[in-house]
This record gives sequence, structure tokens and C-alpha cells, in this order.
Amino acid sequence: MRVAISGTHGIGKTTLADALCARLPGHVMVDEPYYLLEEQGYEFDFPPSREDYRAMLACSVRSLRSPPPSRAVFDRTPLDYLAYLAANGADPAQEADASMLRPAFATLDLLVIAVITPETERVLPAAELSGLRSRMNDALLELVYDDPLDAWNDTPVLELSGPLDNRLEAILDVLKPASAGPGAGPTESGAEEPRQG
Repeated sequence: MRVAISGTHGIGKTTLADALCARLPGHVMVDEPYYLLEEQGYEFDFPPSREDYRAMLACSVRSLRSPPPSRAVFDRTPLDYLAYLAANGADPAQEADASMLRPAFATLDLLVIAVITPETERVLPAAELSGLRSRMNDALLELVYDDPLDAWNDTPVLELSGPLDNRLEAILDVLKPASAGPGAGPTESGAEEPRQG
């Protein structure tokens, strides 16, 4: 299985990716592009600039398209960086080449969208750049369902809007071989059933 988790900063996304790897035998975690680029000596502005987000977008596309293991959990996708760019006033449709994005998203068995909820705001530590965090969350939700680049329409999407302690089980339930196809509406865990375009 190749699963990717997208979401704004400060919502427990990386913790969830780690936990998912621990529950999926033989899976490896692919770090988010920020850390991959930092290891290569890339110096980011604070807050990151549009150029920084473009660099992370390109790195994310490369990560998904390069021949990685068939069992991987990705911390972030190109969608994250398009949402950050949109949150900073850029037009996502002008920021990426759909012909590069389509094959990247086609490698995924499931795209998980972790969103801000009242519980994340109450339970998790306060995140830096809260305004950007909120704008990115809104942009991400708009992008994932509108797909202005027609790049991830065929990728199953699971939106996690339920309790934090149910998020991992919601993903595992969807990944079970006996899992039924796309449904219409929230499950008991508050996770949206996966949709496919």
C-alpha cells in the first residue's frame, strides 16, 4: 500500500503517519519535503516564501514519482504545497504542471486529508503561524474536492474530521481488503468515506 497524509501544520499529521507505519507491516515512512530538502542543505525563509513552497512542491512530486518501496506512507503530498501557495495568494492552477502531478498521485492507493477540528484546536499544542495554518486548511479542502488541475480525481480520498484517537483506525478500516467501495457520508468515526472521481 502507498498512503499519503496531507494536512496543515500542527494537527498531528506526522504523528499519525508514524503510527500508521507502525501498524502496516513492512511499510516505511517518507519524510516530508521540508526535511528532505533541509538535509540537502536548502535554507528556508521563516515563514517559508513562495519559492520555498515551490521547491517543496517539486520535491514532493519527485518523492511520489521516484521508484520508492511499494509499501510507503508519505508525510505530505504536492497538494499540501499547492494549498500553502493558495493560502499565500497564488493560483494553484498556475503553480504546477498537471502532467507531472497526475502520475505522482496515480502511485497512491489512498490520500488521507487531516483537517483542523474543534478537538485539534483544544487538545494539540498551539501551532506557529496560526493564520497561515487556517488559510492552508481551507485551501486544502477546496483543492482536494475541486481538483482544478484534474490531477488527483482518480485517487481515493479519506477526509479525517472525527476524534483524534479514531483517526488511525479510520484509515486502517479503509485499507482492509474487505472494505466496501466509496460510500456517501461520514462513518461513525467521523471520517468521510473515500471518494474516487
